[in-house]
Amino acid sequence: MNPETVAPDTELVSPLRNFSVRLSPTPRGARLARLLATEQLRAWELPLHPADHLVAELAANAATHGRVRGRDFDLTMYVIGVTLRIEVTDTRPERLPHPEPPSPEAESGRGLLLVEALADRWGVTEGRPPRKTVWAEVKLAP
Repeated sequence: MNPETVAPDTELVSPLRNFSVRLSPTPRGARLARLLATEQLRAWELPLHPADHLVAELAANAATHGRVRGRDFDLTMYVIGVTLRIEVTDTRPERLPHPEPPSPEAESGRGLLLVEALADRWGVTEGRPPRKTVWAEVKLAP
């Protein structure tokens, strides 16, 4: 039997869309995460909003609440089908995120409420110790 080799239909095969970077857990690292994510989304020709805001909030949380001296955080973005998944991994697994409305006079504490409002789904996954990953997913328009 001689199997026939068929070339894949290029219109049905989506290009690999995977981006990952390690950054310092500082305000500068969080800003760089948003800038790099924005440029990657442009390169993939995907909409910037709301992914840019999600990256900004998750990276800021990693730099603020997930910071451990000498340990960086990772930003990963990838596309599966029609879903963009954003993951931020830090090294403070004991500091799990939980969105709570802050007091009206509080100047911070609304980041996870934004993530909850902008993402189609979000959550936390335990990683290899000492890591946790906070992720958010956004459905892409066809």
